[in-house]
Amino acid sequence: MSKLNEIKNPEFVKTLSIKELEVLCQEIRDFLIDNISQTGGHLAPNLGTVELIVALHKVFDSPKDKIIFDVGHQAYTHKILTGRGEKFNTLRKHQGLSGFLKRNESEHDIWEAGHSSTSISAATGFAYARDLKGEDYHVVAVIGDGSLTSGLAYEALNHLGQSGKKFIVVLNDNKMSISQNVGAINVMLNKMRVSRRYQKAKNIYLRVIKKEKHIFGLAKRVRDGIKSFFLQNNIFEEMGFEYYGPIDGHDLATVIHFLNKVKTIDKPVLVHLVTKKGKGYKFAENDDCGIWHGVGPFNKETGEFLNKPKENIKSWSKIISEGVTRLAQDDKRIVVITPAMKQGSALECFEAAFPDRIIDVGIAEEHAITFAGGLAMCNMKPFVTIYSTFLQRAYDQINHDLARQNLPVVVGIDRAGLVDGDGETHQGIFDIAFLRHIPNTIIMMPKDPREAYNLLYTAFESEKLCFIRYPRGNAVVDGLDSHVFINVPLGSWTVEREGNKLIFITYGPGVDYIKSICDKHNIDAKVINARFIKPLDESLLKELLNEQKPIIVFEEVVRTSSLNSAILEFAQKEHLSIDKIYSMAIDDIYVGQGDRTLLYKDLHLDEESILKFISNLKDEDNEKGTH
Repeated sequence: MSKLNEIKNPEFVKTLSIKELEVLCQEIRDFLIDNISQTGGHLAPNLGTVELIVALHKVFDSPKDKIIFDVGHQAYTHKILTGRGEKFNTLRKHQGLSGFLKRNESEHDIWEAGHSSTSISAATGFAYARDLKGEDYHVVAVIGDGSLTSGLAYEALNHLGQSGKKFIVVLNDNKMSISQNVGAINVMLNKMRVSRRYQKAKNIYLRVIKKEKHIFGLAKRVRDGIKSFFLQNNIFEEMGFEYYGPIDGHDLATVIHFLNKVKTIDKPVLVHLVTKKGKGYKFAENDDCGIWHGVGPFNKETGEFLNKPKENIKSWSKIISEGVTRLAQDDKRIVVITPAMKQGSALECFEAAFPDRIIDVGIAEEHAITFAGGLAMCNMKPFVTIYSTFLQRAYDQINHDLARQNLPVVVGIDRAGLVDGDGETHQGIFDIAFLRHIPNTIIMMPKDPREAYNLLYTAFESEKLCFIRYPRGNAVVDGLDSHVFINVPLGSWTVEREGNKLIFITYGPGVDYIKSICDKHNIDAKVINARFIKPLDESLLKELLNEQKPIIVFEEVVRTSSLNSAILEFAQKEHLSIDKIYSMAIDDIYVGQGDRTLLYKDLHLDEESILKFISNLKDEDNEKGTH
């Protein structure tokens, strides 16, 4: 058996015996733990899918057969088997191996994603194209039970189940998404997992079906009889799928056996595998909160995470969560809604204080937003926390359900801005662009934790639809526990630094970033904290425009429909000159993965680029002066 980093393609898997494959699975687990402990990454999801992915490559012929993984964060074993083991030391690093599937990495990566629940829809497209073109290959969609809480998955199942297409859905059921799953679908799957009488009868069926191929049809009828006696038909069968399971997803021989069986069926089939998230690493196996879902570097022997923040430093997610918790102590109408992101958005403190006032709706951003609208109609104060990249999934609900009805909901936009290792599917750089043009919306971003507390308080008191952006990363929280909340005038900006030669307008962490550069290089610049992206501080902005100094609008978002766009629109409306308004923002591109410092350099937002930009402005002014 070759070393894992010497594998070129998955063909060798087909030549291995079950015992050799089991050894391979253990080698892969050891490899994953060794590498992810150094680079960070999605550990627990990948430890749970090792046997599943090895079995898929044993049974199917990738890339001819189309294996499509939902999200893709759980497909590290697929990356290893398709020849990328040698690159795992670059996982999630700048210009390194992606933590998700990438078509430009390998011909075996059939579909790219980063958001959940797209696999069945995409795979349905492959199945239809195959049949319309008269081609012959298998289409397999691999989806987790967490992704089944999203409506998109059911739209696809509803269509596919009645299509009659030859198609295999593999359900990887580990009872979790990031943390534990919620909702009626989870209850249904749990009943299917734990019915003892059914499991006992099913084991008899499994022994029968493994005997001889020629009794497969009889065994199928036996199975159907067992199910009808012990269980009501499940949702998958009602939707038109041939259902097999639940099957132990770590019993490699059984998984291979069933995949070989179902590949001969000419209709939609669903194979239900039960797996253990974090399998083979005790700290990840015992994690019910999702701590080991996505991790930074850690000591693999002790399970201790490295690079822990100091006591006076907290994540922005935790800062916002603690702020909402404090406000909720004095206002019983505040309710928190999260789409399967309790741990990611650091909501543990709110849940501990108010377990009845936090609702996890599963991976269902659209539902979360409209649900919040219903609460707001009943004089509650909902706070919905959603990552910037996932908020775009709920655009229609924001526009049609909340803004159009002018409902007072506060939305916390977590991970706003660049997000380092997750790459282009997760960069929080589009939310301002798709929110700014919607009427009845307020968009804000604090420069520091104290201002964050004040903006939270302001949002809840405003009784308007408010969006509070906050970045990934940490901030100093000295004295925050005793901070007194202040109501901030809506649309107000502040002058953070005086200067006479030019003006910087920015917001969020950009304020201190620009100030530090100006201080370091003695730049005679005024720095404005545009904490409200919408509405603008029109009074102050008019003063700034009338100063006739160069204005640089610095933003960590796409330039299109940014704050810079809003300033240009205002200037034109007021018949003021726009000749000296400049934008430093992100071009019309998708931004890849990498350390924030390196991404800033790529995007020309780093210190050197800012200094060069200022220098070019001076040269431009000098040229004008000589004409």
